[in-house]
Amino acid sequence: MTTPRTRPGLVLVTAPLVAFLALPILVLVARAVAGGGLLEAVARPAVISALGLSLGTTAVSLLLTLALGTPLAYLLARRRFRGALLLETVIDLPIVLPPSVAGLALLLVLGQRGVLGGALEIVGLTVPFTTLAVIVAQTFVAAPFYVRSARAGLAAVDRDVEDAARADGASEAQLFRLVTAPLAGAALAAGAVMCWSRALGEFGATIMFAGNVAGRTQTLPLVVYSEFGAGDLDASIAAASVLVLAALGVLVSVRFLRFGRALDTRGG
Repeated sequence: MTTPRTRPGLVLVTAPLVAFLALPILVLVARAVAGGGLLEAVARPAVISALGLSLGTTAVSLLLTLALGTPLAYLLARRRFRGALLLETVIDLPIVLPPSVAGLALLLVLGQRGVLGGALEIVGLTVPFTTLAVIVAQTFVAAPFYVRSARAGLAAVDRDVEDAARADGASEAQLFRLVTAPLAGAALAAGAVMCWSRALGEFGATIMFAGNVAGRTQTLPLVVYSEFGAGDLDASIAAASVLVLAALGVLVSVRFLRFGRALDTRGG
């Protein structure tokens, strides 16, 4: 099959939007590496502190999502029950909610005057405006991305292969660990990468629910906002560039995983 040639007119029509989307990112990264370079800019204390906090909190939120989201994705992919559509809608809702609304909703539930805030204070646990609040906010907005991808991947696994494993005496736990999860591995990995990326870039829910305290709740997106507001443009650009490069790595990883899965499918 021959690939149709790209028409010059189509290129001219699409070029303005491509330039509009690409140029600001290219200028941002170019500005960061100019002069002293990106590494020197990233060495600023505010950026280093926020980078460490972001990496730590996103790692915890990702682990929580994997532990809690995988069984949920399996349930949605393999079981049909009354209310499943409503459950899927509720799970997907944080994806389309404005992040500031998500942060306010978390405050109404876990804040000092929230639905669960009083009970948590009794046991000595305060969530808002702490590092724990950062993790909660990240998990709230990012987990649905993993669940959506994992649900699709698990639903696409060939049931005949699983039935064959059952016939050979595999338990349900062995079946999932040795057959189902590896077959859905590309979708699970892509979902995990997207989840981590969304958590790393979270801003609105974090600043509403966790605040912007340096060293405790100030993640990289908050540094971009704070340093820009304080007039330190170089630090703001450095933090923003780290986020851009992380996002670029995520997108490349996801496309590589999907490409690899497509090759496996064709090879099979």
